[in-house]
Amino acid sequence: MRPNLVPVVVLGMAVVLGITVPQGSSLLAEASTERDQRMAWWRKARFGMFIHWGLYAIPAGEWKGQRLDNPDFCTTWTRHFLSIPTADWDSLIHQYDPVWYNPRDWARLAKAAGMQYAVLTTKHHEGFCLFDSKLTDFTAMHAPAHRDVVKEWLEAFRSEGIRVGFYYSLIDWHHPDYPVVGDRLHPERKRPETLAQKRDLNKYLDYLHGQVRELMTRYGKIDVLWFDFSYDKLTGEAWRGTELLAMVRSLQPEIIVNDRVGLGGDFSTPEQRIPPNGIPGKDWETCMTMNGSWGYKSHDHAWKSTEALIRNLIDISSKGGNYLLNVGPTAEGVIPEASVNRLTHIGRWMRTSSESIYGTSASPFSRQLPWGRCTQKLLDNGTTRLYLHVFDWPKDGCLAVPGLASQASQAYLLADSRHAPLPCSSDAEALTIQVPAAAPDLHASVIALDIEGDLRIVQPRLRADADGVFHLHGRDAELHGTSIRYDGQKGRESVGYWTDANDWISWPIQVEKPGAFRVEVVYGCAKGEGGEYVVEVDGKRLPARTRETGGWFQRVTDPIGTVELQTAGARSLSIRLTMKPGLAVMDLQAVILRPMTRP
Repeated sequence: MRPNLVPVVVLGMAVVLGITVPQGSSLLAEASTERDQRMAWWRKARFGMFIHWGLYAIPAGEWKGQRLDNPDFCTTWTRHFLSIPTADWDSLIHQYDPVWYNPRDWARLAKAAGMQYAVLTTKHHEGFCLFDSKLTDFTAMHAPAHRDVVKEWLEAFRSEGIRVGFYYSLIDWHHPDYPVVGDRLHPERKRPETLAQKRDLNKYLDYLHGQVRELMTRYGKIDVLWFDFSYDKLTGEAWRGTELLAMVRSLQPEIIVNDRVGLGGDFSTPEQRIPPNGIPGKDWETCMTMNGSWGYKSHDHAWKSTEALIRNLIDISSKGGNYLLNVGPTAEGVIPEASVNRLTHIGRWMRTSSESIYGTSASPFSRQLPWGRCTQKLLDNGTTRLYLHVFDWPKDGCLAVPGLASQASQAYLLADSRHAPLPCSSDAEALTIQVPAAAPDLHASVIALDIEGDLRIVQPRLRADADGVFHLHGRDAELHGTSIRYDGQKGRESVGYWTDANDWISWPIQVEKPGAFRVEVVYGCAKGEGGEYVVEVDGKRLPARTRETGGWFQRVTDPIGTVELQTAGARSLSIRLTMKPGLAVMDLQAVILRPMTRP
């Protein structure tokens, strides 16, 4: 995987340390029906386990007195960050003996968590192979372990009914013919003796293709092939990509291949982030760590909470994607206790709520629901079942579903084994469900809501409060673009990650009492960041500049001007960036339109 040096990965691009390489469309054309058949199980699965394991688990983030203290420096890139020579790193093979490695324990944990498939790093950038390759001695078979780790892993996961996938790094810092000159990522890119070596890329590509052939022919049916990754000039045909993908498809006709060769793929792979609007029209999968590192890092204790992980799974599913959640076993072969605890708790939630995840499609609502997320499923009888994932339980016992204009045939809590009906009522712009006083689940309570006939969704417009004030919160915004997203964590509740100047946001509003309004923008801005933006409504443009506030989540309220909304009716208010010299212009919490008192 890539090191986490950039705050966002642009979808449809291979982004490495801030450099982007356009992805072409797939060169392996096939009928859409054939692809749909191959993708069917994957689209239903929604949840998988990623496993990063290799020699990097032995130093675990420390090397000869140096420690990877930066929380964004993952151990899989230890050689890169510390410029460790090949001979020094490769000596770790003599210590590789995972005495506690029992893949059946891993498989049972994945199954109990509700994971439907798993992907294992057969070889990461360091070049060490967990499988019995005949093309190199740099394998687990030639370490003290003397075992084909991949073979044992496959047997264990298949026995639990879990689909299996191989991660394979296109990069190889161990191989003597992998390029160094002009490469900004190779650990020995600054060593004169290494730069003086003659290297033949074609010899390395023969090796790469040969190893992929081994993986595709020696282990039976493989469900997923997860390549990692293309960058700079090493993309697409630089890997002899068309030949590589054609070979894979010929040997494993039903396999699903990701997009990181650089020639398109069956699914896109946003890393460490959830696209704000999913990736409409494409299959995609967010891969994410539980703490900050892909491989085991002994001193990284910045674990995401169980609640955050469950809500990530829900959020991704509500946008039509899959969640590939990572574990990094120790050098001994043990999945860290913090990971086990979180997966165990996720499993408990899934035992009640998995039907709201498996086989569902993206939310029918174009805007994020104020209290949570929604997935949907078309039942055999033609009924549309909406699964309402409630993060913020209503204190008044009334859950309003804005924009839902259809009548409900039934509603009930998934946590209620009796499926006791919940009373529903409707008006032109919302359906309201009467719910119990207490939420059945603190992380996310799920309501099944059945709609017979056509599902009618209207775009609810935001109205002023009783004092005539419009409060346009980030959670109610329509997000346009690839990087910008809403952060619903407590204490944040804002639109952030606005790192692409082409991204913009908007709110649909309904003006009932025309007049003059003062426009106020509530935001935060870190030191050294900021820029210019424009608020536009009813043809009026209000240019403004942000100022440093002490941090992204240190809010200020800036009045930026006034607008005259002369008539009642529908409007759209938008914000676009006009100058972004740094990382981001602001972290936006809200826009307020406050009626001005006339003399």
